[in-house]
Amino acid sequence: MAFFKVISGAALAVALAAPALAQDMNAVQARQGQFKLYGHNLAVLGGMAQGRMDYDAEMAQTAADNMFHLTRHDQSRLWPEGTDSSAIMETRAKAEIWENLDDFTAKFVALQEATAALQGVAGNGLDALRPAVGAMGATCGACHEVYREES
Repeated sequence: MAFFKVISGAALAVALAAPALAQDMNAVQARQGQFKLYGHNLAVLGGMAQGRMDYDAEMAQTAADNMFHLTRHDQSRLWPEGTDSSAIMETRAKAEIWENLDDFTAKFVALQEATAALQGVAGNGLDALRPAVGAMGATCGACHEVYREES
């Protein structure tokens, strides 16, 4: 009889945890989707800045506008504690994010500021675009260096 109580208790715990896990996985998938959109727009901006594609003022401005708006998306529900790479295989987010949340947030604010600067100059020619893309890329790298697992 005691065995059945343990099994029933374990089944109840799993049933109650399942919605929370599903919610956490939705958050992980949403933030990964956001990063894919970053990459989609950065491919255009980086391609132009590095000379791998011709500069197109309208396309550059659109990509910069997209980046600006993507970085304004509310992050509060995308980063629930316990959704790091040591807990969930599908993510490269390190646990250090939640241990150093103030620094992580400051790095995200730097990205927001860099995208605002980029948005202001993206359509003004390649000479204006290059340093702004470089500055934005540096903010990405600063965060990835500390808070993202290698692939």
